[in-house]
Amino acid sequence: MKLRRLGVNIDHVATVRNARGESYPSPLRAAILAQKYGADSITIHLREDRRHIREYDLKSIKKKLKIPLNLEIAPTKEMLKISIQYKPNYVCIVPEKRKEITTEGGLNLKKNKSLIKDIIEKLKRNKIRTSLFIEPNINDIRISKEINADCIELHTGKICNLINRKKNINSELKRIKNSVNFAHNLGLEVHAGHGITFNSGKILSKIKGIEEFNIGHFIIGESIFIGIKNSIKKFKKIIKK
Repeated sequence: MKLRRLGVNIDHVATVRNARGESYPSPLRAAILAQKYGADSITIHLREDRRHIREYDLKSIKKKLKIPLNLEIAPTKEMLKISIQYKPNYVCIVPEKRKEITTEGGLNLKKNKSLIKDIIEKLKRNKIRTSLFIEPNINDIRISKEINADCIELHTGKICNLINRKKNINSELKRIKNSVNFAHNLGLEVHAGHGITFNSGKILSKIKGIEEFNIGHFIIGESIFIGIKNSIKKFKKIIKK
């Protein structure tokens, strides 16, 4: 089995910076430190409203980073243009609503199939690995394959919330396992992300076939108490098991 990768999302370093309109804390510094302490890639989400990461963050991080950069974007012409301009190693296409606090669910592939297919084609023409952020849903996985995505990232928010609230997770865990197996049978690489903590990470890491975990809010939050080095090292240890 391949070693699982850890992508560290540093969006919320920018959230703290923007709260005061200062130049600190620096997302670039966070990216470099995450790289130093074992992150396999760095994830940033350039939202349409620029509420955290800004274009100058994307530019500076892409220039200085030595590990792959994963750029999350909404499926729009503006974001496609920016992706092609800066050429991150990876792009993950995600749904986006202006009033949401954080990404609330997976892409509606049935509704946006032709648009997303066109974006994927243009990204791949520029040698950018493409991933789709979707619900653990067989039909969405099938469409992901049809429109030529390289990877899918399963939205793990529901199971993580159930774990946090100490509720029964059997049904959701089965749904994720089935989704991972189905995607692998189609030849899609499977990632997981959203709401993952140390506790939920321990459970999700037992699922064979998830090759990459993308974690941000919890790592940045936990870093306040134990430091970014210890937060990343602990997650790396969890997902290797």
